[in-house]
Amino acid sequence: MAGATAGGVDDGPRHGGGRHDESFGAAFEALGELALEGAAVSATVVDLDVGSDLLLVDESVALPIAQLGVVLLLIEVSAQIESGQLRPLDEIERLAGPGDRSAVGGGGLWSYLQRRSLAVTDAAALVGALRDPAAVNALIGLVGLDAVRARADALGLRRTALLDVARAERGPDDAPALAVGSTRELAALAARLAHGEVVDAAVSSRVLGWASLGVDLSLVAAPFGLDPVSHRRLDHDLQLVHLAGIDGGVRSEVGVLRGPARGVAYAVTVTFDDLTLGHRLRVSGALRTVGTTLLEHVH
Repeated sequence: MAGATAGGVDDGPRHGGGRHDESFGAAFEALGELALEGAAVSATVVDLDVGSDLLLVDESVALPIAQLGVVLLLIEVSAQIESGQLRPLDEIERLAGPGDRSAVGGGGLWSYLQRRSLAVTDAAALVGALRDPAAVNALIGLVGLDAVRARADALGLRRTALLDVARAERGPDDAPALAVGSTRELAALAARLAHGEVVDAAVSSRVLGWASLGVDLSLVAAPFGLDPVSHRRLDHDLQLVHLAGIDGGVRSEVGVLRGPARGVAYAVTVTFDDLTLGHRLRVSGALRTVGTTLLEHVH
């Protein structure tokens, strides 16, 4: 390690910029190994109560974040419901059906269901639970990308944006990624949601409710030992609200984890060469090390 700073241990050369509390040494080292192998790594962990930085790794760099950008969509949907622009039980149409799953990138659940229309809040629940691409596109069609971008700007986000609809393939005329973001902004946004400060308490609570349905515990959240389909209540004194983003060569997660001792807001993104399963598994292993460190810290 290069030396101590007021906020912890500083090791800039390995990552191009990084600092961590002593208790996050294992996470810092695991992410550092990925960086040495050529991955782009960004991470931010902050104490939820006092706001102190616990882990910073190239936190201001904007990287592709796959479906994490839908948090901005959910915020806009929630804000429009609160303002009366949208009615929660109004129905929206699926833009692609079972015979056209490739149009939205595959995955999710709605494109496999027979019902072609859902209530706005049901579609938002599918986005929070499954990052469902058909529901993402239907909600974008309802509120508009311009409104989502304006909301992000109003929230002070300069490096985090939802760029496009979900697509099976991206051509030269399409945005290069569904979304980009910095972990510094994403972790701060998660903390603001937890404190009821995104637009207002009602808007924040609604977004947290949708995100609390997230079933993907394969990344940072893997060591928490939670039930993927039922973790909205306290479980062994743990409470998690999170969103995961996965794409070719992208693994990203943002969340809030509360434990018996303290709480944290976190965001981690890794972009990497996904040509081999070995590369992918090394990234997954490093993210799980981050999760183990978070778990130890909140206890």
